[in-house]
Amino acid sequence: MDHLSENPTILNASDLPSRKRQAKRVLSSGLCGILSSIAPTAQPNDPFSASNVSDPLSNGEDEDSDGDDFDVEHIDEQEIYDLISTISDPEHPLSLGELAVVNLPHIKVTDNQDRSAMSHVLVEITPTITHCSLATVIGLGIRVRLEQALPPRFRLDVRIREGTHSTADQVNKQLNDKERVAAACENESLMAVLRKMLETCK
Repeated sequence: MDHLSENPTILNASDLPSRKRQAKRVLSSGLCGILSSIAPTAQPNDPFSASNVSDPLSNGEDEDSDGDDFDVEHIDEQEIYDLISTISDPEHPLSLGELAVVNLPHIKVTDNQDRSAMSHVLVEITPTITHCSLATVIGLGIRVRLEQALPPRFRLDVRIREGTHSTADQVNKQLNDKERVAAACENESLMAVLRKMLETCK
C-alpha cells in the first residue's frame, strides 16, 4: 500500500522547457534537431542559426565557412533535454519530462568544438520512487537515445541523481559500463521495450 501514496510528480507537457524555434523540426523524417547535422536529408543551412538564411552554395567563401559551422554544431543542455524529455516512461503513459525524471538543471554539457578534447554530456535522472525497479531501463533508454543522436565527439555519463534511489551506485555502474550496456542491447526483449519508449521522441 505504501507505494500507492508515492504518486509521481506530473508536469504539463506545455510547461516543460523547450526551445521555441520551429527550425529544429525542419526535417520531414521527424528526426530531432541535432540529427540535422548528420542526416543525409539535412537542409543546406544550419537550422539553429536564424540569421543564416542564404544559400551556402552562393559563393566559395560562404560554402567553406558554413560547412565548418555546420560540421561542429554547438550542442547545449536544452538540446539534450529536447532529445530525452519526450521518451516514454516504461510504466506510466507519460514522458520522462512530464514525470520530472529528466530535468533541465540536471543536465550538463561540455562541448569542445575545437576537438582538442572529448566533449561530455552528464544526465542525472530522478526516479519517481526510491525503489523504482525500472531505473536501469530508463537510464539505458536515455543512453541509447543520445548515442543514436549525438556526434561521436561526445562521451556520455547517465546516472541516478544522488539520494533519489536506494541502489543508485549499482544502477550507475550498470549504466556506464560499456560491456554491460552492449550486452543489454543484444537482449531482444529489452530492446523491444526501449524501442517502445523511443517511439514518442520528437
